[in-house]
Amino acid sequence: QVRLVESGGGSVEAGGGLTLSCEVVSGYSSGRKCMAWFRQAPGLERDEMVAVIDGDGATEYTDSVRGRWTISQDIAKKSLYLHMDRAKPEDTGRYYCAARFDVTGGCSNHPLWFPYRGQGTQVTVST
Repeated sequence: QVRLVESGGGSVEAGGGLTLSCEVVSGYSSGRKCMAWFRQAPGLERDEMVAVIDGDGATEYTDSVRGRWTISQDIAKKSLYLHMDRAKPEDTGRYYCAARFDVTGGCSNHPLWFPYRGQGTQVTVST
């Protein structure tokens, strides 16, 4: 059974930064994978993928965070990270990591494409 556990959320003032972590505590696969961070917030029609990293280490970001945030992974630690810099109030939301293993093509940005997800961690950015 695949289990993902996030940590690192909290409150931060606008302009500050946080680092979210996600550990695959069980069910990790060494095969090619896609791992991503999603955001849930009022007003979003669906969970928004803010960043994704594929099996080759290629990354993609949603426009609102590109240049401010960095997604990274530590394969040895079976962990995924989201380094959030220059936070804005509109970044507020619940963030969760998601994973799909044994991927043969590219990564999707749709939350339902990822079969595994964590419980999430709240990030609140104040003015």
